[in-house]
Amino acid sequence: MNRRPPPAGRTNQRNTPPRHRPDAAASPLPAGSLGEALSVASDALKAVLEGFALNDGLAGLWQAYPELSPATRGAVQDLLYGTLRDFGRGQAILARLLKTPLAETRITALLLVALHRLEVRPDTAHTVVDQTVEAASRLAGGGFKGLVNGVLRNALRTWPQIVAALDEQEVSRWRHPAWWIASVRRNWPQDWPSILGANNAHPPMSLRINRLRGSAVAYRSTLESAGMAFEDLDEYALRLMAPCPVAQLPGYSEGLVTVQDWGAQQAAGLLDLHDGQRVLDACAAPGGKTGAIAESAKVELLALELEPARAQRVRDTLVRLGLSAEVRTVDCRDTEAWWDGRPFDRILADVPCSASGVARRHPDIKWLRRPEDVVRFATIQAEILEALWITLAPGGKMLYLTCSLFPEENSAQLAGFAARHRDCVRAPFPDGSIERQLLPSSQHDGFYFALLEKTVR
Repeated sequence: MNRRPPPAGRTNQRNTPPRHRPDAAASPLPAGSLGEALSVASDALKAVLEGFALNDGLAGLWQAYPELSPATRGAVQDLLYGTLRDFGRGQAILARLLKTPLAETRITALLLVALHRLEVRPDTAHTVVDQTVEAASRLAGGGFKGLVNGVLRNALRTWPQIVAALDEQEVSRWRHPAWWIASVRRNWPQDWPSILGANNAHPPMSLRINRLRGSAVAYRSTLESAGMAFEDLDEYALRLMAPCPVAQLPGYSEGLVTVQDWGAQQAAGLLDLHDGQRVLDACAAPGGKTGAIAESAKVELLALELEPARAQRVRDTLVRLGLSAEVRTVDCRDTEAWWDGRPFDRILADVPCSASGVARRHPDIKWLRRPEDVVRFATIQAEILEALWITLAPGGKMLYLTCSLFPEENSAQLAGFAARHRDCVRAPFPDGSIERQLLPSSQHDGFYFALLEKTVR
């Protein structure tokens, strides 16, 4: 997956995880209780409200709460991701229940998590209220206990009226920012409701079977023996009907299988790989597509990644799969720092983007992204294309890939590049198309693909 810079729009964004410090005056909530999960989830949500990317917030969160049981961690993650997917709705609900916004971000976050839980689990309403009030009594000196109790009980009394009003507002109904809704509706006039609906759903869990470590038939048989139902997507790809922790996947640690969205899996096949080629994976982390390339053909493979920690994830992925490639930590735009002058036969340019096609996996981006971020990413993408094009051999092919739904990062980007380069041809895919846009669905996330071929002069 491509590297994604932190979303713009907040002045206090940083690349490092926030240092979570649980309220020093608060005594711990009972281990394994709903109150504990609500409190910890609100701690992570507070970081997102302050401008941190969700992945950074979670990294700091698990360090701050090392004593959490696996079950509580799972509950925290469900609460957090669900609250962020429904954030536009939660904000609107809270605005109706409060006369003025709260200055205490942690209490705001706690109320948003609790309101999400009330909507998705109305059967546990009284427990949610009691446990949230208990959590509030141990936060911010306990001064917000009465307010939290009043807000949540008022929500229970007026819930039908609240829901009716929210369904008339686009942001709360579709759970996306207004600018995002407008862009998707404009660019996908027939599909925009299904796109927004898919972005609010839980993502599918798809697997790629390592063809170098055993047969696809044998691995499917292993899953059946383990009682794990699945749907076939292609010869080496399948979707689990019930997602599970990676550690529970048969043969995962032995490299028999990789968790990778089916849309992302298609990259290696579209790259038109053959044995003996020299191949570049220009934005490689976390290494799923790097591994797929190495599994597909015997090639000389170079993988580049800007951030050291993410480059190490690529190496770890290759080791687990029993594959080899050269991995370098470098900015792919700085060709003087890494290119030895030998051209590549194939280049995978999985460029940084808005990630608008994978918002259900990264629900914070819907609320941290701004329209100007799309322009910023488009500028970075153009710089990467220009830098990589000179390293492509005549007759070679570059697969341009984003996980975006916005044309500025996709079709418009490629049209501009092709217009600037007379030696660039839009090579067709096997079905004859010159670009492929996958929209989020129950089977895959949203991706854009285009294949560029350098003509031989």
